[in-house]
Amino acid sequence: MFLDGLDQLDQKIIQLLTENARMSYSEIGQKVGISRVAVKMRVQTLEQKGIIEEYTTIINPQKISGAISCYFEIETKPDFLMDVAELLRKNDTVTQIYRVTGKSRLHVHAVASSNEEMEALIYNTLDKLPGVLECSSNVILSRIKDIKGLRL
Repeated sequence: MFLDGLDQLDQKIIQLLTENARMSYSEIGQKVGISRVAVKMRVQTLEQKGIIEEYTTIINPQKISGAISCYFEIETKPDFLMDVAELLRKNDTVTQIYRVTGKSRLHVHAVASSNEEMEALIYNTLDKLPGVLECSSNVILSRIKDIKGLRL
C-alpha cells in the first residue's frame, strides 16, 4: 500500500528490517534471494533517498520504574506557533512535536523520569511559553497498540 513506489525486492527488504532492524544483510539476502552485497547496496540506496531514516532502540518508559509519559495539546496565537515549537524542541523531556490541524495546535509528547520532573516541565517550560491560549494534557496509563514508523 505505502510502498507502491518501490520494487518488490525493496519492499520485502523494508518489511524484514521493520520486523527486525538487526537482521544481517546475509539473512535478508537468503530470505529475498539475492546476495549480501546486493542487499547492502539496496539498503544504502534506501538510506540515501531518505526512505529509511534511522535505526534506533526504542525504550518503553512504562517499563522503567517511575517514568511518566504524557501528551500535551497546545493552542497558540498563530504568530507564536513556531517560537513555541522551537522552545519545546530544545527541551530534553519533550520527545515528539507534531503540528496538527486546528487552531494553531501542537501535539507534544514528553517522557519524564518522575512526577517531579513532569511537574517541572509543566511549571518551568509549558506554563511560561509565549502566546499560549490553551494547554491540555493526558498522562499515558498503559500502551495498548503502538506502531512505530510506517504501517506496512
